[in-house]
Amino acid sequence: MPAILEVRGLKVRYGVHEAVCGVDMAFEEGKITAIIGSNGAGKTTIINAISGAVRREGKILYQGAPLTDKANRVVRRGIVQVPEGRKIFPGLSVEENLRLGAYTVKSNREIERLLREQYRMFPRLGERRKQDAGTLSGGEQQMLAIGRGLMALPRVIMLDEPSLGLAPVIVTDVFNNIRRIRDEGITVILVEQNAKKSLGICDYGYVIENGKAVIEGTGAELLCNEEVKNAYLGAAREC
Repeated sequence: MPAILEVRGLKVRYGVHEAVCGVDMAFEEGKITAIIGSNGAGKTTIINAISGAVRREGKILYQGAPLTDKANRVVRRGIVQVPEGRKIFPGLSVEENLRLGAYTVKSNREIERLLREQYRMFPRLGERRKQDAGTLSGGEQQMLAIGRGLMALPRVIMLDEPSLGLAPVIVTDVFNNIRRIRDEGITVILVEQNAKKSLGICDYGYVIENGKAVIEGTGAELLCNEEVKNAYLGAAREC
């Protein structure tokens, strides 16, 4: 299956510092692609470049055509980023937060359908739909951030550190939901420091070091790669 999104020779500079150094990547439609690496390696910068949040050089192709570098147009094309730290609106209710995610959707009937879909995928959000979002637990806020992204009807959703700061049992729930999103045909780009979890669910993965893609392969291949095991997985894994 051809890639829905391709990055070719991507470069991003912050002043004189080159944060991303000529990266090539391809993201297959309807699959989970993980991007792993240490803090500051350039993972978030890559998806920020795709989103149009930072200036970039190189080519980004979406469905075979050059992708705009205007953030609002990127969302309208069907590419949505769920940022690190959730970035929900704490003074608004759960449902109000979700509705804000659907600002590109014109049909009220479609918005109501999308709300029902989020409450089906995340039952706790349905139970708390009138509750102030700022009173939710960390795991519930992460569900809300993902649900808000899905309200925009994405074909590609980019998740930035969705497990950050969550208890292990909640992390498992989040990764199970990421699988469900993939199973519904949405392409997932997963940026994570939790390498073991992300490689365990992804179809393909890239390892980023100092702004460069240094290793790539299927999730199973990367889990068994000695360099990856030594640098990111801790305990040895039998393959």
